[in-house]
Amino acid sequence: MTMLIAAGLSQAATAEEEPLRWAGCGITKKAFMGELAAAYKRKYGVEIVLEGGGATKGIRRISSKEVHLGGACRPKLPANAEEASAQLNPVAWDALVVIVHKDNPVDNISLQQLKDLYDGKITNWKDLGGPDKPIDLLIRKGKISGVGLTLRELVFHDGDHEFVSKHQFPSTGPLEKAAEQNVNAIGVTGISSALKRNVKLLKLEGKDPNYDNIRTGEYLLYRPLYIVFNPAQERYREVKRFIDFAHTRVGRDIIRSAGAVPYLDALPLIHKQREQWKESRESTYAAQ
Repeated sequence: MTMLIAAGLSQAATAEEEPLRWAGCGITKKAFMGELAAAYKRKYGVEIVLEGGGATKGIRRISSKEVHLGGACRPKLPANAEEASAQLNPVAWDALVVIVHKDNPVDNISLQQLKDLYDGKITNWKDLGGPDKPIDLLIRKGKISGVGLTLRELVFHDGDHEFVSKHQFPSTGPLEKAAEQNVNAIGVTGISSALKRNVKLLKLEGKDPNYDNIRTGEYLLYRPLYIVFNPAQERYREVKRFIDFAHTRVGRDIIRSAGAVPYLDALPLIHKQREQWKESRESTYAAQ
């Protein structure tokens, strides 16, 4: 009886815990963090309050212990003091997808066309098999956002590559919304977020960004989505329990239903990803 009372008190104490605070990548937040947080609260009684702000803010606010949990769609920047104390646990594989207005007739884009688009060499839809209309290329401000850095590294092999466009956005949400509203727009975002928008996803090199193509690496542009944490954070044990929950069958089902690939579903991609980043960084250093 004493043990039952103690267990009941322990559960009540957990239910009355202050919420965990999460900040970071808008794609991760929109894709599955809401569903994961709700399922976690149902199981353990602990609320997780979600903020956005982007991958950089998520990593750096975790490093400085301003929040309990973070989300990121890029690795830490090497030798960056503001990110040094953060640690990243990969929970899903996301794809970078090319999005256009739902009424756009174009269905496919090649990797070379994508490069030429961001270099300002392709500026009219007729060059992509569409109508004779100007292209409005939508890009993120700065070079270290999750999408921006990954696109530079994987497509251009240069994290400092300049994109040519006057249509710049401070975060992923406004960029995606602009693609919904502008029939001449084109941009890149994460599939986990794009699937919740009223946009059209283009094939890349003839490959759909579907679950199987991402899981096998047939779709070329993929990257991990991370939960960010700091072991020195005072509620680390609770944070660790949430990370473990994200990797359970229930957590993986939630991630899968959002259009992302649970990290444990595609472990062979780890090696392929390392080769991608290695090639990218070797190309960058060779050019310096």
